[in-house]
Amino acid sequence: MDLQQALESLSNHESFAEFIFTIHSLREEAIAELHKADYDQIHQVSGRILTYDQILQMANYDLLKQRFG
Repeated sequence: MDLQQALESLSNHESFAEFIFTIHSLREEAIAELHKADYDQIHQVSGRILTYDQILQMANYDLLKQRFG
């Protein structure tokens, strides 16, 4: 089973959706944190946001939101 198949299988479970919703919340918190970050922290916070974005895209957040939101 490859990664895409595993994610498709997991997307049928509400507990996985809850985990992904938590990732989305963490992303939103990081965006808020970015607004008050100093110059040295911007790079680190931006990296976290990009990582969260990648996870949300891989897990097909929009579909999970429709299905379990």
